[in-house]
Amino acid sequence: MILIVDDNHSNLYSLKKLLESKDFQVDTADSGEEALGKALKNNYALIILDVQMPDMDGFEVAETLAGYSKTKEVPIIFLSAVNTEKRFITKGYASGGKDYVTKPVDPEILMLKVKTFYNLQEQNMAMKKTQQSLELEVKGRRESQGIMKSQIDHFHLMLESLPQIAFTLNEEGIVDFVNCKWFDYSNAEQEFPETHPDDLNIKEEFERCKKKGKFLELEVRIKNIKTGDYRYHLLRVTPARDENSIKNWVGTFTDIDDQKKVEKEKDEFLSIASHELKTPLTSIKAYVQLLDRKLKLEKESAEAGFMVKVHDQIEKLNTLITDLLDVSKIENGKLKINKKPASLENVISNAIETILQTHDENKVKIKRDGFIPDILIPFDEIRIEQVLINFLTNAIKYSPQNNQVIVTTFVDEEEQEVKVNVTDFGIGIPDFKQEAVFNKFYRVEESSLQFQGMGIGLFICSEIIKQHHGHIGVSSIVDEGSTFYFTLPLN
Repeated sequence: MILIVDDNHSNLYSLKKLLESKDFQVDTADSGEEALGKALKNNYALIILDVQMPDMDGFEVAETLAGYSKTKEVPIIFLSAVNTEKRFITKGYASGGKDYVTKPVDPEILMLKVKTFYNLQEQNMAMKKTQQSLELEVKGRRESQGIMKSQIDHFHLMLESLPQIAFTLNEEGIVDFVNCKWFDYSNAEQEFPETHPDDLNIKEEFERCKKKGKFLELEVRIKNIKTGDYRYHLLRVTPARDENSIKNWVGTFTDIDDQKKVEKEKDEFLSIASHELKTPLTSIKAYVQLLDRKLKLEKESAEAGFMVKVHDQIEKLNTLITDLLDVSKIENGKLKINKKPASLENVISNAIETILQTHDENKVKIKRDGFIPDILIPFDEIRIEQVLINFLTNAIKYSPQNNQVIVTTFVDEEEQEVKVNVTDFGIGIPDFKQEAVFNKFYRVEESSLQFQGMGIGLFICSEIIKQHHGHIGVSSIVDEGSTFYFTLPLN
């Protein structure tokens, strides 16, 4: 808006109409006092100010406006009919004017000057608004940076106070913070602690999880650089996500060496007990077979039925002892995986056939679904068949009302892995207990009284798949069924 100040109403009217004809918004004042009041109340882009006015002339008005922060930057064009001498023009500029126009006013010249100063002022105001916005943004960013730094410092302080070794990695997987306990096991901030020669390599395992954006959990022995001893630690590395991308990783090493020693003593007892049980059980099995042949019982007789039940119980006991021995081997690092290129489809077929042979075919229905390319992948055939038989046995065992089982396979080209699903329509598992079913000796309370078992079969399966660098898991809905699955790398 433009303010015109003149004590002559005819001049005010003519100038206002001239400017409004060029689409300018115009305000008027017929005295210096009125002009000052309006200038302090409103925002003007330009003031056209008459020099000769009673009480307060144009120069006084200009000097007063220059004294206020709100109006000192507003450009002023002086209008004068008589004061055209050099000293008056100089006084006009000194009092804050930007230009000087004499009366009678030449409309074209006046409009050129008005447009020039109006546009300049508009640009200046726009620049000021931009500057203010930038200043606010910079201030906001500084405050955000201050808050962020405070939060990071607080986070680092928390990590320093943890009893575990704690560290963070950036999105590229490079260590960028460690707490003081890190240096008990590493000489440099960006070097992972040295692991036992028989344990998995931390960096390689992290890179494998990093590519998939997955959580890493690993039991590993790391070397204390002061004592030279290797102590068992539970390593956990968790991705910190911002929307869909991983911004950094947070990791901890928790010392579980004392716990592992207690477990080792228990496992040694299980190992000794299993071995000691295996020998008499083998003798019992042999004597029962000899007795069965000697008696030559009729198949339909009650005694023959008793003998079949004895055989079944011996096999169940043998399976339990074998599982305990496997657990012992796992805990002592002696469960060997002999990988060689083989056909997964053949192993699946063998496992299904074994289950059908040991169960009533009229009650058990196993449907084979999915597709596996005719390729060989590296895995231990005996151990993977063991996993499949365990999955299938559980599927039948925990589906007393519906013994239909579906075995599905498919290849994920992007992840370069094959996935095997075993689906049943049984009792299901509650959500909050699904992860725990792969823990050693864990049994779901709801089924522990109804179904026999020691809770070690799935633990063994989990360890077998881990040693194949695959992934094992379950999805389940209570009273609708479960799908147990595992993956194997294609190479």
